[in-house]
Amino acid sequence: MSMFSAPIPGQSLTTPPKNYAWERPPEIVDPEQAIAKHLDRLSDPEMLDAVLNTLEFTGIDIQTMTKGILRGAVANGVHSIDVGLIVAPVVHEFIKQAAKTFGLEVDDGFEDKPVKEKEKQAVIAMKARKMMEKMDVSPKEAVKEIKEPVVAEEPPVDAPPMEAPPVEAEPAKGLMARGAV
Repeated sequence: MSMFSAPIPGQSLTTPPKNYAWERPPEIVDPEQAIAKHLDRLSDPEMLDAVLNTLEFTGIDIQTMTKGILRGAVANGVHSIDVGLIVAPVVHEFIKQAAKTFGLEVDDGFEDKPVKEKEKQAVIAMKARKMMEKMDVSPKEAVKEIKEPVVAEEPPVDAPPMEAPPVEAEPAKGLMARGAV
């Protein structure tokens, strides 16, 4: 994006007010009516099929799907953000139960899942492979070096330790130097 293609300050004030759906009052202000509208919409076989296929084949969790549905409703002026926050648990549970009914195993989106050990090892292996490519070393050479480690020669144990030559002390000089008192 170039510097000259960005909107200028105050450009949004040049469009007519209430031009977008979110600038007007929402269609529904009652959370119960919003729940009824969302559940009615999600009960449509085509819509439910689209939601469940998205959950199954994209791997997103139910929480993310619920947020997307509710943000779309806010953007289209169906209800406000706060009504969306109130109805979110009901919509989430509806989608979760529908997925369970059709035998889908989908992620709920709430618990923090620890990274599996195999995933950690795969990440480490990919990093090691990239490092070997940078160093121009083949994996076979690296494995060969690991199996046959290079042992550094140790100095002989029988040799006496080397001593530093004695240092003769120079007499102290300067303003603060004084002799024995």
